[in-house]
Amino acid sequence: MITALQITEITGIKDISVLSGLTQSINDTLVKYEIKTPLRVSHFLAQVLHESGNLKLTKENLNYSSTGLTKTFHKYFLTEEVARPFAKQPTKIANKVYANRMGNGDEASGDGGKFIGRGFIQLTGRDNYTAISKSIGVDFLAHPELLETVKYAALSAGWFWDKNQLNILADADNILSITKKINGGVIGLEDRQAKLTKLKTIIK
Repeated sequence: MITALQITEITGIKDISVLSGLTQSINDTLVKYEIKTPLRVSHFLAQVLHESGNLKLTKENLNYSSTGLTKTFHKYFLTEEVARPFAKQPTKIANKVYANRMGNGDEASGDGGKFIGRGFIQLTGRDNYTAISKSIGVDFLAHPELLETVKYAALSAGWFWDKNQLNILADADNILSITKKINGGVIGLEDRQAKLTKLKTIIK
């Protein structure tokens, strides 16, 4: 279990009402998905903190400029000329870059924008939204915005953690493999490691 005081120490968040919701939601998630040892909790929170900007973000930000699109999604936007019609239009960007994968339909279906990354570990794609809906018993396909609430942002992170058996990797103290499971690569590994190191001194 984690306390409000520990969340403040970790994130700097001091608003009592915000802390109350975060503490309850995170602890409910830790219990439900057996993230119950200090090492498991530290690894889980290190990843969640990185992915959510210290528990402040629950929805993916795709508000890219044309230059940003060519750098981040070069596969889809080879030049700034191609990217310009999509610049600063997050839904249009999501519909393009998430089309025809993760269970989504084509670009015209709107699935990319509807099933954009949400929650503390940025759950993305129709397949994941369908699976978590069945697991938790909440219709996130009809109401994807619910994953932006603190309660379901935390639960969805725990669900993803459990689905990918990340407790096993946490028990082995294997942050590299956990990061690859969550990120698909090693983006942000240095920050995740720094957070893990700090958390190990806080979570006892």
